[in-house]
Order: sequence, then structure tokens, then C-alpha cells
Amino acid sequence: MNRRDFLRINLATLGAAALGEEIPSLFAQQDSKEDRMGQDPKEIVLERAYQLGFECGRIYRGCSQCVVAAVQDTLGIRDDTVFKAATGLAGGIGLSGIGACGAISGGVLVLSQLVGRERSNIEDPENVRSKSYDLAKKLVDAFLEEIGAFTCRDVQMKRFGRPYYLRDPQERKKFEEAGSREKCPDVVGRTARMTVRIILDEGLVPMPEKAG
Repeated sequence: MNRRDFLRINLATLGAAALGEEIPSLFAQQDSKEDRMGQDPKEIVLERAYQLGFECGRIYRGCSQCVVAAVQDTLGIRDDTVFKAATGLAGGIGLSGIGACGAISGGVLVLSQLVGRERSNIEDPENVRSKSYDLAKKLVDAFLEEIGAFTCRDVQMKRFGRPYYLRDPQERKKFEEAGSREKCPDVVGRTARMTVRIILDEGLVPMPEKAG
């Protein structure tokens, strides 16, 4: 049984259990010393980010929030206000399909959570904004290279061969039938992994202790 199958079976049993509390414990069960032997600790963390993102997307939906949850839980930087703020960004903003894929929007939110202009320092003499913009652009570049599209509609074209208007119930049903619970969660997982990679490469947070 591979790791993804293990997670699916156990998460199906857990039902509506909280993502941040349950998924890491499942990794603790699955990641034996033999599994980790010889693995780069950073790659273990990146794989964890992918799996958390994938499973959140498959079970709970909401690409933007699931990327936020996966990245935050992987790195131990949970902030429920940021998670809540990601709600309306799903499906290209409000399920419109015409905006940026919600997954990348969620990733940018976490990057800005770590490096962003503070309301109390709105004049920003240190020009923190520029660093935040640079981090966001790195994620955009990585997303375009790996996913090959940027807007929700274009990502759907790449993954499904056609876009779906998710605000229409009949289109939503077709979207489900076309495999949305596998194809979209994969984008979520990949984006969570990209975001974590940028955060670690930039030294914005330390490597999680459980990495090795």
C-alpha cells in the first residue's frame, strides 16, 4: 500500500476530522525509519506538503483554503485568519473561473503572511512590499512552469480538456464526473509543495523538526 492509499483509507474513516489535527498524525504512522532512511529531510517536508494539500482538496474542496492549510500545517505556522481570508478566492475567485487559480492565490496569501506590509507600518519605509512581490512572482513562475496555465479556466483546459462554469449546478456535476476530486487536488498539492519550497529556500521559517 502506498502513502496516498494509506491516507485515503484512514481519512475516509475519520470523516469530518480537523485537517490540522489529524493528517500529521497519519504521517507519523506511515513514515517509518525505513521509509525515511536516505531521504533528504527537505524532500520529506515537500512530500508532506503535497499530501496534505491533495487530501484536503479531495475531502474538503476549496483550492485556495486547502493550499493555505497544507502549507501552514506542514511548516507549523497555522493562522486561521489567513485561512478564512482565502475562502472567496476558490475557483478563479468566487467560482468565476476567470481569475487566478485559487491554489496559487492561497500560496501567495501564505507568502504574504510571512513577508508582507503591516497595517501598523503602512508607509513601509523598509519596502517590505518589494520582497513580498518578489516571492509572489517566484510562485507564479513555478506554477506556470509546472502547471502550464494561470487562470482557473486555463488550468481546467489543461486538466480536463474544457472549462466548467462552477456556479452552474449542471456544470458542477459534469466537473465532478470528469474527475475533479483527483485532478484539482493534484494542483492543490503541487502548489502547496511549490510554496513550501520557496519558503524553505528563502529561509523564511526553519525546517520543521519532524522532517527527518
